[in-house]
Amino acid sequence: MSDTGKETQDVTTTEEQPKGIPIRSISRALNILQIINHAGSICLMDIAKQSGLPYPSACRIVQTLVHEGMIEREACRKYYRPAPAVQSLSYGYQDDDELVRVARPFIEALTREVGWPVSIVTRIGDQMILRDSTHAMTSLTFARYYPGYSLPIAYCADGKAFLAALPEDELEIIRENLGPRIPVPGDPNCVLDPLDDLEEVRKRGFAIVERVPHTVTPGKTSCISVPLYRSGRVAGVVTIAFFASTLNQSKAQESLLPPLKETQRLINQALSGGAVETIETEKPKLSVVA
Repeated sequence: MSDTGKETQDVTTTEEQPKGIPIRSISRALNILQIINHAGSICLMDIAKQSGLPYPSACRIVQTLVHEGMIEREACRKYYRPAPAVQSLSYGYQDDDELVRVARPFIEALTREVGWPVSIVTRIGDQMILRDSTHAMTSLTFARYYPGYSLPIAYCADGKAFLAALPEDELEIIRENLGPRIPVPGDPNCVLDPLDDLEEVRKRGFAIVERVPHTVTPGKTSCISVPLYRSGRVAGVVTIAFFASTLNQSKAQESLLPPLKETQRLINQALSGGAVETIETEKPKLSVVA
């Protein structure tokens, strides 16, 4: 075969290769970065297990992420956590910037009032994604959660509050795309379909889930959530997380729901461009009972 013929064959072969084939090493690195971000802090052995990679491969990727400044190793133990530089990956994403910017002073004020951590959460696909939180402001938390942490939409108060605030036609489309939902063994919140209570959530205006199973400390925290609106559409959710052993559902509604709804009102007002009352700084009023 002539050189010209060989070149033509090589070009044809290259052009006929399917597009969109992922580079495996990059996919693996992104997966490990998501695992570390979701865990908050995790050892190398668990990274390898969760990623499904051999230990040496996981080790090389982790070392690369450390070298690039995306993650860092804890000083006192062989655990890895997201580094500040990882935030640079989201600088170009602005869809929820306004919501976070507007809500921040109000969720800080709410944490100062009730003592518990407060989060701003939005939806991407079948997950609820943490956008901002006040976990660093309080000791009443089992773990530090970072932006990007995700929870399955059907099994958390954030997701239920968000879905219940959607128009019925949009909700039905999401229900169909979520597929079958399986109750979590031992989860007192789950019925045959964990979304069967959305009509009740819509009527009362808030969602509460006790002993949330999909957290860093499964079953130890409960959450109460209300939706946030921008231009007449649900934009996200504001959530208070509290120790399940400290407050049951009725006590949480009694002590946390009124200030949560007031924070919801203030954020909604700010998102609509209305004038908002000055936030007063108060000493924490911890909602802890013996």
